[in-house]
Amino acid sequence: MDKRWRVRYLMLAPHRLGFFLAMVVLVASGLWWALVQLDRSTGWLGLHYAVSPTLVHSAVMAFGFIPLFFSGFLFTAGPKWLGVEPLPVPTLRGPLVLQAGGWLLWLAGAHLRAGVAWAGLALACAGLVWMTAQFWGRIRRSQAEDQLHARVIGTACVVGCASLAGLWLSLVFDAPALARTWVFTGLWGFVVVVYVTVAHRMIPFFTSSAMPMVEAWRPFWVLWLMLGAAVLQVLAAWLEWAGISSGAAGTAWMLVHGSLQLAVGGVLVWLAWVWGLVQSLKNKLLAMLHIGFLWLGVAFLLGGLSQWLAGTLGIGVLALGALHALTMGCLASLMLAMVTRVSCGHSGRALVADRIAWSLFWCLQAAAVLRIAAAVPGLAGLPLPWLLPLAAGLWAGTMGVWGLRLGRWYGCLRADGRPG
Repeated sequence: MDKRWRVRYLMLAPHRLGFFLAMVVLVASGLWWALVQLDRSTGWLGLHYAVSPTLVHSAVMAFGFIPLFFSGFLFTAGPKWLGVEPLPVPTLRGPLVLQAGGWLLWLAGAHLRAGVAWAGLALACAGLVWMTAQFWGRIRRSQAEDQLHARVIGTACVVGCASLAGLWLSLVFDAPALARTWVFTGLWGFVVVVYVTVAHRMIPFFTSSAMPMVEAWRPFWVLWLMLGAAVLQVLAAWLEWAGISSGAAGTAWMLVHGSLQLAVGGVLVWLAWVWGLVQSLKNKLLAMLHIGFLWLGVAFLLGGLSQWLAGTLGIGVLALGALHALTMGCLASLMLAMVTRVSCGHSGRALVADRIAWSLFWCLQAAAVLRIAAAVPGLAGLPLPWLLPLAAGLWAGTMGVWGLRLGRWYGCLRADGRPG
């Protein structure tokens, strides 16, 4: 059996191509952001920016590698959910390469010319629209009775396309505040919606499969609650853009918004417990999924506390912490856990988190905690400028090792000699 890495092996299954391109964008964006933070702290690199690096970072983290990871999952598991034939891998090459190439151009354009960045964003948007159309094509062919999860995901992908197009238009017409709002719309209305929909379907299933004593419990009110919470955050982003954040009305909205987030966060932490958080700790790969989901509740609790502090004391120090509890704590942890699980299963390896995967997971947890801590020092008057570059460096190192390791798997034949 050929054990060498070959490009053509990426075309053997949808997850191989999608995950590999996602890893390329993930590793490149992580290294880029670590260098930006190093330059901000030391000035050693003297980087020039044609586009706001904060906006470049937020866009690529929300829309860059995550939809490519989605593609590997949706075109592998999605057809099984829907009871339809999977798409041939060559038909996925165009939209996925467009997205990956577009995001790499976006990163380069941040330093070269704004027009280069806009061109990259346009390519990425075209690729996402194409991918979304392909997924909806699978849905339309389905005769399955239960299409709810797939249709929710398909609708979220449409929101993602609209958000990416809105971001492009905002940049072209020099509307940075609107661009930021579109990023948040895509994050909550697209990325988070897909995550919680997949979590609702898969986490109870994975748990009951690995631990027969734990029953698969996933009532639909839980899904509607999580989707409603995501819509609430999209609404909050647009209200902030509209300027409804000052005066008595603004204070009242902060308190209402904060209370709702605290309530949702409490329910999600309870749900993590009910879904078997404690029991999952006996199985490292399963524990990674449950800890990642727990971060979602923590993110809402921090967000609610942030709103209350801002509304009552005028202190707004936890908003970035809540955002990174969501992105680095929840989304990245679930990404690492789910992609590792799928990659092990489809490469002929045991469905376990080995020492390397488990260590990388805890390095990610440390990076998330450091990034959240970097948002807090202003409250205590303790400036710790090294926290942010340290968090960025740890993120880049963790994702670099993970990406190189799994990237090798995707270009090699299965370890058990089976096709796929």
